[in-house]
Amino acid sequence: MTTMTDASVREFKMPDVGEGLTEAEILKWHVQPGDTVTDGQVVCEVETAKAAVELPIPYDGVVRELRFPEGTTVDVGTAIIAVDVAGGASVPAPVAPQEAERPAAPRAPEAEPKAPARQPVLVGYGVATSATRRRPRKGAEAAAQAIQTELNGSGRGVPVVAPRPLAKPPVRKLAKDLGVDLATVTPSGPDGVITREDVHAAVAATVPGPEAAAPAPLATPAAPAPAPVVTYDGARETRVPVKGVRKATAQAMIGSAFTAPHVTEFVTVDVTRTMKLVEELKQDKEMQGLRVTPLLLIAKALLVAIRRHPDINASWDEAAQEIVLKHYVNLGIAAATPRGLIVPNIKDAHLKTLPQLSQELSDLVATAREGRTSPAAMQGGTVTITNVGVFGVDTGTPILNPGESAILAVGTIKLQPWVHKGKVKPRQVTTLALSFDHRLVDGELGSKVLADVAAVLEQPKRLITWA
Repeated sequence: MTTMTDASVREFKMPDVGEGLTEAEILKWHVQPGDTVTDGQVVCEVETAKAAVELPIPYDGVVRELRFPEGTTVDVGTAIIAVDVAGGASVPAPVAPQEAERPAAPRAPEAEPKAPARQPVLVGYGVATSATRRRPRKGAEAAAQAIQTELNGSGRGVPVVAPRPLAKPPVRKLAKDLGVDLATVTPSGPDGVITREDVHAAVAATVPGPEAAAPAPLATPAAPAPAPVVTYDGARETRVPVKGVRKATAQAMIGSAFTAPHVTEFVTVDVTRTMKLVEELKQDKEMQGLRVTPLLLIAKALLVAIRRHPDINASWDEAAQEIVLKHYVNLGIAAATPRGLIVPNIKDAHLKTLPQLSQELSDLVATAREGRTSPAAMQGGTVTITNVGVFGVDTGTPILNPGESAILAVGTIKLQPWVHKGKVKPRQVTTLALSFDHRLVDGELGSKVLADVAAVLEQPKRLITWA
């Protein structure tokens, strides 16, 4: 990487394209060094933990340098491109990798000053001005040391009394029982105190080996076991780095699953009338040009249930220890994309008419599949719907989107034998699953919401009577 010092060169840094994002991966550069750029021109596409985003340059000029190649993950706030706003400077030649990464030449070693004599340190008071003096020991040990000191200094040739080995009473008893003379034991404890281990070591040293005549050679210390090497068969396995949307989803799901106590309830419902209404709406003039699906009516049914039971539309503020009741519904729709599962949401979905809700759903799904969902579209959700039925799955136990109180899973809709008006008939049936945060939503509230959604789908006229 080169460093620009020209005053005319401006560095464009990786912006924070979404709340709480700290990094982004450069997917594609749309410009190269020497290209002319204008204010607002898209220079690269990056993938954050939430979506793919195009980055426009905020000024005019000539590209001097691309700081990172495609595929590199860059921290927010790091310069990624340098532009000469004067427009006339030449493009610097790229620096060879080995030259750019060459470490600085090592400095010649300087003569180390002679270390001062070590002085005792008094904890809490710094370095003492003189050597510390140990307090005289009490008892027999102190008396023996005093006798030895006096006799050594007398010069009268009186035999010196050897000090008594230092050991605690239990250690002395152990030595006596094992027949060990403490005077022959090398102490390893603090201040020369003999420990139990020292006594056992002295006993072991006196025990001859199985072949005393020929001492065994010194054992070579065993080499540490090598760390297991993780290998894989490149011809039969593929490793995919965890990053971008997949990484963010994994972290969010772990945080949600182990933070919010999940409860899931299920209900199986006859949606034959709802399916008939879908076909009728497709022919309605007000819905012409709009995509009418069962998901549209399920979303409307959930919005009706939330309006009847608004306490389910809330979030838990752990820091403030408060429940935040939302007076708006940002309805999240889980969408499978090539980059992973994302959950954009329809802002103020509770205010949308059925045609408006249909248009919002179509735009949301199309944008998600193209990988163009903006980070703002995935922020602020309150309740989510995940349609696992499109994969032929009956139902599931969905995990809450972080910061939300409930998520509704919709299973596949299929013909099943059903008791209708006292007779067994083939009916269009599906299973709904509602997961909710049990800190916010108790069993009664969760059950009422799920029952209301089922009731609307079973009798769609309730969309009118309960509106």
